[in-house]
Amino acid sequence: MDVVVQRVRTSWTKESRGGPGAARRNAAPTAFSLPPSLSTALHEVAMRESDSFEPRMQVRDLSAPGAILREVDGLLRVDPPEVSMFAMPRRNRRPPAVRLAPGQWLQWLINYRFVGSCGGAWSYELETFNIVYGFAAPDVFLGVPTRRVDERRALR
Repeated sequence: MDVVVQRVRTSWTKESRGGPGAARRNAAPTAFSLPPSLSTALHEVAMRESDSFEPRMQVRDLSAPGAILREVDGLLRVDPPEVSMFAMPRRNRRPPAVRLAPGQWLQWLINYRFVGSCGGAWSYELETFNIVYGFAAPDVFLGVPTRRVDERRALR
């Protein structure tokens, strides 16, 4: 199965909910160029408020991409990404699985709010899954996706 998943995680606290911090956070991209010759892999990109939203990248094997991927009848079936039971808002109804033909790609966005265990401070995360079925040119995720699922909600 030729699949490349790019998981982009942007994390912040209340310091980046407004003003200049929010402007920096909102300027953080949801897609990046892939390393050359990447095939069947997970390209992880993390951007944290504590690092001024500078991207930190690593390539891993596709054993835990954060979403369930399977080939069914010549198509790639992408089930909704896993969500933490500690994340808010609750998502009791999730979108259906998306099916991709070879050469197509999907962008799935989902955001969360977490309550800290020490003092109850809130933290936030936007997770973007860019998934291509088949050959992955380095700039594949810089264009318009074939399919897009936006599960972002108001986080308060």
